[in-house]
Amino acid sequence: MSNEILQLDPKALWKNFHSLTQIPRPSKKEDQIREFIFNFGKNLGLETIQDEVGNVIIRKPATPGMENRKGVVLQGHLDMVPQKNSDKVHDFEKDPIETIIDGEWVRANGTTLGADNGMGVAAAMAVLESKDMQHGPIEALFTSDEETGMTGATGLKPGVLKGDILVNMDSEDEGELYIGCAGGTNGNITFTYDEQPVTGDYTGYKINITGLKGGHSGVDIHLGRGNANKIMNRVLYHGFRKHGLQVASIDGGSLRNAIPRESFASVAIPTGNVKAFLECLTGLTGKIKNELSAVEPTLKIEAVPAETPKKMINPSVLVKFMNAIYACPNGVMRMSNEMTGLVETSNNLAIIKAEKGTIKVMNLLRSSVDSAKDDLQQVVQSVFDLAGAESEFDGSYPGWKPNPGSPILKTMQDIYQKKFGNIPEIKAIHAGLECGILGGAYPDWDMISFGPTIRFPHSPDEKVNIATVRKFWDFLVETLRNIPVK
Repeated sequence: MSNEILQLDPKALWKNFHSLTQIPRPSKKEDQIREFIFNFGKNLGLETIQDEVGNVIIRKPATPGMENRKGVVLQGHLDMVPQKNSDKVHDFEKDPIETIIDGEWVRANGTTLGADNGMGVAAAMAVLESKDMQHGPIEALFTSDEETGMTGATGLKPGVLKGDILVNMDSEDEGELYIGCAGGTNGNITFTYDEQPVTGDYTGYKINITGLKGGHSGVDIHLGRGNANKIMNRVLYHGFRKHGLQVASIDGGSLRNAIPRESFASVAIPTGNVKAFLECLTGLTGKIKNELSAVEPTLKIEAVPAETPKKMINPSVLVKFMNAIYACPNGVMRMSNEMTGLVETSNNLAIIKAEKGTIKVMNLLRSSVDSAKDDLQQVVQSVFDLAGAESEFDGSYPGWKPNPGSPILKTMQDIYQKKFGNIPEIKAIHAGLECGILGGAYPDWDMISFGPTIRFPHSPDEKVNIATVRKFWDFLVETLRNIPVK
């Protein structure tokens, strides 16, 4: 049952996380969680405000004797990524998340868990309501719409917050302190076509690509997982070239920041070629599954008989589209020279929607080097320019340049070593933490990011390690107790 997590330690944090799981909070649909957090602050008798972009800020005074410490901004985002398995019935705008204790982990029942970033939000809530913690002045910043636009971070105005140190709690590996992140850009591609009637003797099929793991398009991009859009294009290209397959519609992927796990296409195949196409599809499926066997053991590619579509994508546009998807870069483009094991630049070919005269292709380009991000944008645009499509790039946000001399980094390294007996790793992350944007509005902030261990965020396999939640909380408590004086 969902409330079993209430028995876990630290109870103050898990209690608040449980509350978050009961409130729908997909990106762009955050009214309920925003109202809940606002009332939470007011009910504690704390100064609570909401700005025009939906951020909620709650201020808690320093505990006695700690008034001379630097002010700390505890930051997390309110929204979560709404992903579910295809066989799971769940409405992210209405239904609570069903949590399950699975050995050493907490996961959800067929959906994303929302530990990203519910753990950070729950920790900030626990600090705000604590009666026995020692800390200097606290401001809790709960930002809106991080996952699909960084709207809250981008819209935060300078001068609203008074703190000196930003502690972002949106990282996903306990024992690591993050001091840098990638920037990103949305790549929006549009093909237009005249629908043509399906004439002659055709048989309808639905092509289904399912069973992929998906995952976070930044954190997991280096794992070499299958991209449902790339696989679907390979199947359609093969069927078009070899067997005269025509395409009526495509629906692949759902979120820019999630590696696409599923893709579906409605197709028409010349009836005389159906047997040959299905035989070839079996062979192609075997090859693709063999290529991805180590990372995608549950991949399924199937052709299911369906009603024959009445209209299809103009074949001249279809072939240009398929060639462009084949050529579009996807995955890791370059590894960092500065930090071992860090992805520098990548692209996620995230979403393809084709129907009623329009094909939309949506990418998320990331890089910790702004010039490399710009160069990748030119590569993607060039591919689709050659195919006659229109390209638009928007939503660009900066990366967060690492500062190895950060005072809060030194403080937290020392605390971690004394408390846990080893030195935490210093990392940057190939994902769009809000620190880069927030640092633009507050350039004097000393910033750091940390969190418990979360695996497979942005996918229904998302889970958080129970033991690391305890360490994350103890580390936060000790850090706040030891914040330097002004």
